[in-house]
Amino acid sequence: MPSRQPMGVLSLLLSLSSSVAARSLGLRDSSEHMHMHHGQPLTEINETDILLWHLPTPPSYWSIDIDGSGQSVSRYPGLMALHVAFMMLAFFVALPAGIALRSLKHRWHAFTVVLFYFLCILGCAASALYRKLTPDMYDGSTHSSHGYVVICLTLVPSALDIATSFIRLYAYLRDGDKFTFRSFWHDVVLGRESHELSSDYTGLVAEDAEEYDEIKPLNVASQEVPRLQSNSPSADRETADLDRYAAPWVNEPSPHHRCTFSTVSDHTLFDPRHSEETLRDVSSPLASRQPQSLVQRITAIVRAILERLLVFAAFGLTLTGIVVYTGGCRNNYINGCLAHLIKGGIFWCYGLFTFARFLGSHSEMGWAWNVSPIDNHISAELVESTVIFLYGISNTWMERFGAHRGDPYTTKQVQYISIAVMFWFAGLVGMGMESRRVREWLAASAASAVRPARSGNISEPPSYRGSFNPFPALVIGVTGAAMSAHAQTYLFQVQIHQLWGWLLLGFSVMRCLTYFFLWLDPPKSVLPSRPPTEALGSFFLACGGLMFMFSTEEVTLAAMRRGRDDMMMFLNVAVAITCFAFCWTLCVVGFKGWLKYRNNHS
Repeated sequence: MPSRQPMGVLSLLLSLSSSVAARSLGLRDSSEHMHMHHGQPLTEINETDILLWHLPTPPSYWSIDIDGSGQSVSRYPGLMALHVAFMMLAFFVALPAGIALRSLKHRWHAFTVVLFYFLCILGCAASALYRKLTPDMYDGSTHSSHGYVVICLTLVPSALDIATSFIRLYAYLRDGDKFTFRSFWHDVVLGRESHELSSDYTGLVAEDAEEYDEIKPLNVASQEVPRLQSNSPSADRETADLDRYAAPWVNEPSPHHRCTFSTVSDHTLFDPRHSEETLRDVSSPLASRQPQSLVQRITAIVRAILERLLVFAAFGLTLTGIVVYTGGCRNNYINGCLAHLIKGGIFWCYGLFTFARFLGSHSEMGWAWNVSPIDNHISAELVESTVIFLYGISNTWMERFGAHRGDPYTTKQVQYISIAVMFWFAGLVGMGMESRRVREWLAASAASAVRPARSGNISEPPSYRGSFNPFPALVIGVTGAAMSAHAQTYLFQVQIHQLWGWLLLGFSVMRCLTYFFLWLDPPKSVLPSRPPTEALGSFFLACGGLMFMFSTEEVTLAAMRRGRDDMMMFLNVAVAITCFAFCWTLCVVGFKGWLKYRNNHS
């Protein structure tokens, strides 16, 4: 399964959703927050002031099923509970399991596909029956129609699988080999070619031991860690090249820091053999695989994008389902509601993805704070910086979409435009730091002082094995610090904004600590290093995103009306949900790892 797609899909979702969020933030300047209280925040809710800017809250499905406000209306909360349970099991259990099984061409993949559609049918039936028996309490709801569109999109990967199965069947029959059930099941049903490697990691240890050897100081060179055996002559050739080209003055910043380096860090900046490679390039046995045809590559990319898009779409449908059921985001509340849900959802999703990286997801690309075992030129920090840049450059101009020509810039517009400009240029700087060409230009000053005969012998420092780009963390941290000081009408709203702002700032601090410790001891292994600061940082980011969604004006006012404006309660609920989501992430990543482990040892 192509592993670059999750970040690519996330980048696409972020860039597209930023336009909607920016328009929402711009439009709400003229409605939702024109009554913003700039004096001391109030501690008691003022219903009269709220009614000056918003219509009364209409009844909802929640008020019928839970509050029991409609005594003459029949209640069917059990049907809604069944709908939620079936759809959750389909999109957050069966679908991720199917993706993992398909990546290994497991024989149980077809079963998970059937189970997914069966759960979807049950969920849709429960929803249809609930809507048939309950009056329409949300005019203009598109939750159901969007849900059916997403379910229809799930048919595309299945159609691709069926098409590729027919192609394999045609190739199997054309070969003219003797028919056996074993070969038919192996080649046609499972799609495993006889020459295919048994695992993505076959030969990894045997061929790459020399490339991922540890840094050994000269004063303890005699106490080398036992190396794994290697069956590849490439490592010996590279070691011989190192001995032939190395010079005594290379990598000697001081007499107290003299080290020899493995071939991971012994690529040279200006050696013509590596002029077109990344500064962290590592050869891999995976690169020796037979290249796929154009049709196969396009099919794999389309399927991977759709599969991951379906998971994000399911999360979006979960949010819209909650909104429709509780009757939120209507009338003048809709703009602020969209802004909080979209941006908070982005932080929430990326917090979960960061935790998945901590667990080892996408370690083959070097995104788990490890040495990439494949020829990967795209770092996670490059994707982060690109997304931040796209978000900033779009929001800079979209913040004024809700204003008329000639209108003066409001304080809120200046606030959000300033943040957008920060995203724009900080993302651009981060992209530059991740560019191989820019890094070569920045190193040209030092290299020009070296005699031309020795310019090809300059070895890379050990820090080149990792990406130490603080600008994505800086942007999120500054955003959190700024939003923690966001002016609000009521004290409870101020407190909840401060809470999620501090959580985002906490992620920034943890990411910087990750870079600090990895700078002292850069990754040397292809295995995930799992820095504990990233576990904490991902939790802060996800929990902060959830609190961001909780801080919508409608939710905070509803909490104050019901006497639930308690910060400890909100924080504990957010922490509990985040821990549950982290457990789900661990199960998904662990299940895929267990499958690969079984495949390696079968």
